[in-house]
Amino acid sequence: MSFKSIMREFKEIKEGIGSISRRGVEGKHWRGRARSHIAPDETPEETDQIDQGQWANLPPELLLDIIMRVEESESSWPARVVVVHCASVCRSWREITKEIVKTPEQCGRLTFPISLKQPGPRESPIQCFIKRDNATSTFLLYYGLVPSEGENDKLLLAARKIRRATCTDFIVSLVSDDFSRASNTYVGKLRSNFLGTKFTMYDSEPAFEVPRQLASRTSRRFHPRQVSLTLPACNYCIATITYELNVLRSRGPRRMHCIMHSIPMSSIEEGGTVQTPTSIPEAFNGQFPHLSSSIGKELVSDNSSASPSRSPVLAQGSEELLVLKNKAPRWHEQLQCWCLNFRGRVTVASVKNFQLVASTEPSHNVPAADQERVILQFGKIGKDVFTMDYFYPLSAFQAFAICLSSFDTKPACE
Repeated sequence: MSFKSIMREFKEIKEGIGSISRRGVEGKHWRGRARSHIAPDETPEETDQIDQGQWANLPPELLLDIIMRVEESESSWPARVVVVHCASVCRSWREITKEIVKTPEQCGRLTFPISLKQPGPRESPIQCFIKRDNATSTFLLYYGLVPSEGENDKLLLAARKIRRATCTDFIVSLVSDDFSRASNTYVGKLRSNFLGTKFTMYDSEPAFEVPRQLASRTSRRFHPRQVSLTLPACNYCIATITYELNVLRSRGPRRMHCIMHSIPMSSIEEGGTVQTPTSIPEAFNGQFPHLSSSIGKELVSDNSSASPSRSPVLAQGSEELLVLKNKAPRWHEQLQCWCLNFRGRVTVASVKNFQLVASTEPSHNVPAADQERVILQFGKIGKDVFTMDYFYPLSAFQAFAICLSSFDTKPACE
């Protein structure tokens, strides 16, 4: 039997299971309204269990071959959603899919939502673009080089800008229509100070395992089902972004520094690594699966008032943190402007355009070729459209949050 016929048969059986399940539900409603009648035969529910068992008990060698072929053939979205469907069949399919699908650092692809928290590839960047909607104060991160004509681009993350009396918040979510921090789509947030010169990045999940009991203040009350039993309900500080003040109002681009509290400097040294979350949700939907409660999506309270020194990220040890700085541009005499080589990914001059490199010193064991290697670049290509390309050790969420800081008003820095 050919591979296509196997997948076609799998789809037909899956549709059959759905129709059987619907008939079973209708039967339950009918029995509830007329209990005096004889109950119908329960055969449909037994058939449902038998069919699911058949797919769960496929020979491991055959199942491994099927999922490997699917993963290799569907390398780009939206076709790659088939890989997500394979992980949603049953537990045995999910375990094998977890073994086959590699992290973005290893394969350069984004598959599951956990991929958005994992570091990008070392050699070639993951290329994305951001659409800004000033009417709704939202920013949408899509997977791809540039917007497509059919608008079938894969949405990765969405953010909404919320102005407050003393600060500005960017709430980051997996979907574009739900920015509630009590939702399982909540990913994290970015908060600025009053002047818009300092931003703090918060993640809804810790960068590593934290003790079961951790003293932290919470500013909201939650239903017991919304609070994790193993982790405190709070946001975790994972980075700080600072823009230098331009007191003399001199000409030039913005100058920024990013302190990555969850990434050590050793990660970019020879042989260095960074902690990579590997948990995959137990349940998926048909589009891009939401992060489930099994990896801490119940952490929804606001603990932003806590100082970064109390963050569990910094409690891991005294290891030196990774610091990123914007790459210095050069002045172009003919164009009479500051220029950077974006390799064709940026086409419109803007004060928001930047490239970030690691801030290294001679004492660091960083190869000379990597000292000026661009880790994140962001720039404008059209009206309300910007490109975002990121490398290891940044994740998609971290890169997106850094780019969001560029959208806030900074009169003291320009």
